[in-house]
Amino acid sequence: RTLPLVELYTSEGCSSCPPADRWLSRALAAGNDAGPAALAFHVDYWDRLGWPDRFARAEWSARQQAIARNARTAVVFTPQVLLQGRDFAAWRGAEAARALAKAASIPARADIAIAASPGGAVVAVVATARVRDAAQWSGARLVVAYVDSGHVTEVRRGENAGATLVHDHVVRALVAGGAADASGALRLEATFELPADAGRDPRLVAFVERGATREVLQALPLALGRCGRRGAAGGTASG
Repeated sequence: RTLPLVELYTSEGCSSCPPADRWLSRALAAGNDAGPAALAFHVDYWDRLGWPDRFARAEWSARQQAIARNARTAVVFTPQVLLQGRDFAAWRGAEAARALAKAASIPARADIAIAASPGGAVVAVVATARVRDAAQWSGARLVVAYVDSGHVTEVRRGENAGATLVHDHVVRALVAGGAADASGALRLEATFELPADAGRDPRLVAFVERGATREVLQALPLALGRCGRRGAAGGTASG
């Protein structure tokens, strides 16, 4: 089956974002490998308005802007939620759970395996994938994110001044591999440095996205506190 991927674009400086942060934490609980995978990208374009988000990265803003361009719009906003690479405004309503279940019911379109070797202050990662349909080989790429959860911030300035915010599924680093080979296979090797301000439930999230639309074909999380190898091909197996 497909393991859906949910992306949240958020900022500690945005007063509209805390409800989306809470939804992501509640609906996609950290540590739950059975449900959709989640990535919270903190963008940096709110930083100049009074409160610099400590998790914000220009790279995450650029990723969101590229998605907007490919959707033929010049507008980026927070909070924005994507499901399988597509705008998911329904996260606010009662239909969200049904939409997530529908995304999970689609047969898997890619197989992913990921292995991690923690050592000191780094984690070495080898991830492989294969896109099943030859018509989808073009433009496919394998991506791995390092995420953690349980971060608490007391905001002192800006739109959320006085609020205490809790963040889960925070993207701390992201690495993308190259194009698929002649058989539709993808491979990525990377080393992630562990953040000094590490949160709880550190994990890797591997996913295959395709083309300018960033459509997600499959995703797979690997909790770093458990076994160091996992694979997904329609179903999932861990060892």
